[in-house]
Amino acid sequence: MALSNGSLVTEFILLGITEKPVLQIPLFLLFLAIYMITTLANLSLIILIVLNSHLHTPMYFFLLNLSCIDLCYSAVITPKMLMNFIVRKNLISYMGCMSQLFFFCFFAISEYYVLTAMAYDRYVAICNPLLYKISMSSKVCSYLMLGSYFMGLSGAMIHTGCMLRLTFCDKITINHYFCDLLPLLQLSCTSTHVNEIELFIVAGKDIIVPTAIIFTSYGFILSSIFQVRSSEGRSKAFSTCSSHIFAVSLFFGSSTFMYLQPSSAGSMDEGKISSIFYTIMVPMMNPLIYSLRNKDVKVALRKTLSRRTF
Repeated sequence: MALSNGSLVTEFILLGITEKPVLQIPLFLLFLAIYMITTLANLSLIILIVLNSHLHTPMYFFLLNLSCIDLCYSAVITPKMLMNFIVRKNLISYMGCMSQLFFFCFFAISEYYVLTAMAYDRYVAICNPLLYKISMSSKVCSYLMLGSYFMGLSGAMIHTGCMLRLTFCDKITINHYFCDLLPLLQLSCTSTHVNEIELFIVAGKDIIVPTAIIFTSYGFILSSIFQVRSSEGRSKAFSTCSSHIFAVSLFFGSSTFMYLQPSSAGSMDEGKISSIFYTIMVPMMNPLIYSLRNKDVKVALRKTLSRRTF
């Protein structure tokens, strides 16, 4: 084959979640339903936030960006994954694989920092409510979002750039349902030592730093909540944070298990199960988590539907 970007391989085969024929159709229908819910839920939340002026607040600004990320994030992974269930060989070109890897890293890392910005927003709202409008001005929110996207872009460029330096020879079957970092490293016919160090440092930074900020924010939040005398006030404060805590736990927990475990621990099959949570389930659950228990979103939905009716 012709030499392409330092690689002898021009295409890969994505193995998918399972090779058992009896599971192909049920899993296809399941993940197709999840993808449709993900797309509809995130689009609906984006439209509601844009159309309703009372949702034009910092919290919903971050939520709008989170929904946009989840919508794109899901589109990068799920459609190609669904192909595994209906075609005999799910082929992806070398450049298509590197492109998928780049956008996966970009949206995943951006989501880490958007969730971190949302934790900071909750910290200011609960611990310094009198300074909230100043501390979370539109300028500050814009900088936080630009910073989140910059971290996503820089991380994606580093991960993809390091992957492009590797040579892939005769092994072309990726034991995964998308072009992820670890399965690709297993296929390289050149040394991956530099890539493993880079992955540990960059992925560790993008998981540990946001986690530390989120834990610190919630440490101050819990301290402030426990100082509230009324049980109603404590309950209200907890309810504003519960959705975010659940979303952070699911996304950070599953991705940490995948990328920060020792290379000898666990099999790639276990990694695939873990990655289902942060690539497929999280983009679907985030809009549901933030809307089902949110009175503002329910009010906005009723107003929007009433406008459409009349």
